Amino acid sequence: MPEKKLNKDVKKFETRKHNNKSQNTNNKQIGNTKNLKTKSNIQNKPRAPKTPKIPVKIIPLGGLLEIGKNITLYEYDGDMFLVDCGMAFPDEEMPGIDIVIPDFSYVLENKDKIKGLVVTHGHEDHIGAIPYLLREFNLPIYATRLTIGLIEGKLREHKLLDGAKLNTVTPGQTVNLGKFSVEFIHVNHSIPDAVGFAIKSPAGTVVHMGDFKIDTTPIDDYVIDFARFAELGKKGVLAMLSDSTNAERPGYTSSEKLVGGSFSNLFKKAEGRRIIVATFSSNIHRMQQIIDEAVKCGRKVAISGRSMLNVVNVAAELGYLKLPNNVLIEIEAIRNYPPEQIVIITTGSQGEPMSALHRMAFSDHRQVAIMPNDMIIISATPIPGNEKFVDKVVNELIKRGAEVVYERMYDVHVSGHACSEELKLMMSIVKPKYFIPVHGEQKHLIKHKLLAEEMGIPSKNIVIGVNGAVIEATKKEIKCNETVPAGRVFVDGLGVGDVGSIVLRDRKHLSDNGLIVIAVSIDKVTGEVVAGPDIVSRGFVYVKESEDLMNMIEDVVCDVLERCYIHRIRDWNTIKTKIKDGVSRFLFTKTKRSPMILPMIMEV
Repeated sequence: MPEKKLNKDVKKFETRKHNNKSQNTNNKQIGNTKNLKTKSNIQNKPRAPKTPKIPVKIIPLGGLLEIGKNITLYEYDGDMFLVDCGMAFPDEEMPGIDIVIPDFSYVLENKDKIKGLVVTHGHEDHIGAIPYLLREFNLPIYATRLTIGLIEGKLREHKLLDGAKLNTVTPGQTVNLGKFSVEFIHVNHSIPDAVGFAIKSPAGTVVHMGDFKIDTTPIDDYVIDFARFAELGKKGVLAMLSDSTNAERPGYTSSEKLVGGSFSNLFKKAEGRRIIVATFSSNIHRMQQIIDEAVKCGRKVAISGRSMLNVVNVAAELGYLKLPNNVLIEIEAIRNYPPEQIVIITTGSQGEPMSALHRMAFSDHRQVAIMPNDMIIISATPIPGNEKFVDKVVNELIKRGAEVVYERMYDVHVSGHACSEELKLMMSIVKPKYFIPVHGEQKHLIKHKLLAEEMGIPSKNIVIGVNGAVIEATKKEIKCNETVPAGRVFVDGLGVGDVGSIVLRDRKHLSDNGLIVIAVSIDKVTGEVVAGPDIVSRGFVYVKESEDLMNMIEDVVCDVLERCYIHRIRDWNTIKTKIKDGVSRFLFTKTKRSPMILPMIMEV
């Protein structure tokens, strides 16, 4: 019995032990499962979103879908700076306008954030509006030596030089502007001391080319800094802004030295005759070649045109223009020399109505009268839109018996802008992720976009902007979702911005159809007509030859005034409107023309 009981107890213990072991094993498995679930939850838990990277903002305020008026605003994390501040020339739709400048309203709104202005080169379409900006906002300006010299001349003319903050920078140097650093890199153009920029910020590097060409034999022996652009390309360039002016032209732009050979041949051909050369006032390399050839031929050189005189003085003072002793004479002194000993360098290569060459062609120049034996060389290509002006001047010069030579006849001009193969070459060196064509009309920008696609830049990475578009670029994307104010401001004499679209419309209306002035005197108390109506025509018809029409206009006005009197209409504005409407309808019925009608009511 005791033995049987002991065996039972042992079996119960072993059973309990086994059950406890199984339970422990199950508990361990459950615990492990819980641990696995917990671990799995940690792995699948979404990570906290990273702070989005701040984009660099590129805001063209001028220079897109147009020629000239170049200005671009860069922004990163609250810091801003400007690249260039240029003007444009008025077109035929802007009668009476002297120049066109950018709308600075967005710049002035953010002037507390703007650290400075950097300038690529000294052409008017890049520096011409600086005096108008400095009147409102005296910001620091950074540019190369010649560019600073030309800016000084403009500011002195506007009486703004004394307070200006001008800083001279040499190619290779870097300027810090808030969170930006801007490196100046030498490029070739039709003016010395031209640069492009490597603009660095935490968002990446942006290459802003400015106006450029690739000239392997430049007059000043300074070739574009390929090495630096290539180095930037190897390190990685976020975006590239490139000059589109000659994107439609195939091949390569010729070297400036080609023009020197043409001048040599033409000067020999003009032996015994006076030579007049029209070129851009800022094309110092061109002027140097003309002066060198004049010295070889034993001729004196006279300068005509205020802007050209200013550039010559600055360039000679800074050493960019070499003037041998006694070669330069005053324009008034040309009468003291025989024609075959004279070369005149003049402005007016674009046919501008107020330029020196235009005044010579139309016998309006005080010192120079065109003679039948003169050789006139127009050493420039017409800016798009100026072709008619140039042709008008050429035809007038030919009428006066002069021989006129221009680009289509001889190689008397080469462009300062890169053609398609040069543009592609620079893209291959810089290797930008994003590409933004600038400086040109719509057709130029589109053609430049196609060149970029040929170079392997995806279409989604190319942005064709408009003035005022805010282009945002990060390493992940480039986009344009908003705009800021950007437009044109007209300068007319001393007035800046006081001529708007309505005034221009009226001027155009006057130039197209003329003006009819209707003067009436009305008794203040009774409302009866005391005198008039008197009709004055300007630019519509000659009154003395159109008396019947003038009498009919008077009858129409009298009929309107009588009806106003009968209906007791005494409000002068209402009466003026009814006179204007009545006469306009009558004249269009009779003449199919719509002159401007200007009623004038005087109370007596």
